Amino acid sequence: MLSIYILALTIPLAAALPSNAATGHGFDWDSTRYVLAFGDSYTYVQGTHGHTNYSFIGDQLNLEFTASELLTDKIVLNQTGTSAGGPNWIEYLTGCGLKEGLTSPLSCKKQLWDFAFAGADISAELLPLHHDYTTSLVNQITQYLTHAHPVLAPRIVKPKNALVAVWIGINDINDSADNSTIASFPAFYDTLMSTLFDSFGTLHAAGYKEYLLLNLPPLDRTPANQDRQPGDRSPNATQIAWFNGALVDHAAGFKKRYRDTGVRVFDAHSVLSGVLDNPARYGIVNTSDFCLGYDQPDIADNYEAYGCPTPLSEYFWYNSGHITSRVHEVLAETLNGFLEGLRG
Repeated sequence: MLSIYILALTIPLAAALPSNAATGHGFDWDSTRYVLAFGDSYTYVQGTHGHTNYSFIGDQLNLEFTASELLTDKIVLNQTGTSAGGPNWIEYLTGCGLKEGLTSPLSCKKQLWDFAFAGADISAELLPLHHDYTTSLVNQITQYLTHAHPVLAPRIVKPKNALVAVWIGINDINDSADNSTIASFPAFYDTLMSTLFDSFGTLHAAGYKEYLLLNLPPLDRTPANQDRQPGDRSPNATQIAWFNGALVDHAAGFKKRYRDTGVRVFDAHSVLSGVLDNPARYGIVNTSDFCLGYDQPDIADNYEAYGCPTPLSEYFWYNSGHITSRVHEVLAETLNGFLEGLRG
């Protein structure tokens, strides 16, 4: 039986996701002490040794770092420390980095070692980098294994008590949605997933056996897309369903290849769609646009000066492509319950 876990919700789910049941591989979230995070802007946290507005540590032009630089690096929580104007899902989930100012991962009950890079795609072999310093997902994992793993494991981070958490694909689907040279989007997404899961194989070889994957948000409902007819949206709901389906299929394939692994696909798409459909339940009043002054230093207390009738915490969208810290919090609360339910 495959240990592929998919969150079951009453909210209707895109047809791409089959209804796999949780089976076979017990997982104890309470005893998990270390989380290794990889991904894009939805997951990145600012570090004192990171590329400003992009990473916890280093970039594609400076992948190498010393043990001292890694162990003294601190998570920065301020208005620009994430893409959400406040804590993001991985900080809420681990409880690491929630304090205003600086937090060392070493001080957290669940240590968060976050190698996500804002603007990342899965691989520069498949889609061009946003900048020459952008670290793709594949290279984030290479960076971790080459420079961080020898420092952290097993003295500080014990792989058997670590969870690899990955949220990637937002830039991949946005960057490719209108590409007329792609003959088949399902085939292209399959290639993206093959590359993604091949990189997980290198983590598995280093002893990491527990994986959490989040699928794509409802990007067809961003503020820009809500101004378009459904048939003109980019990416559209069909493309997102294809991508999310490929993620599930390859998660199952990864489990078949490595029988000693736990692989969980969390349905972030349904959770976020549920917030969009029932915003009042979460204290959200605006789901269609965003506050134009979202990046102003006094936005928290002076939002009305920028034409925004409510605080950012009552918006779903932080800007044209990112969700607010409040929505990250809702997502993390649901995800925490999902992980707690996997014990067995």
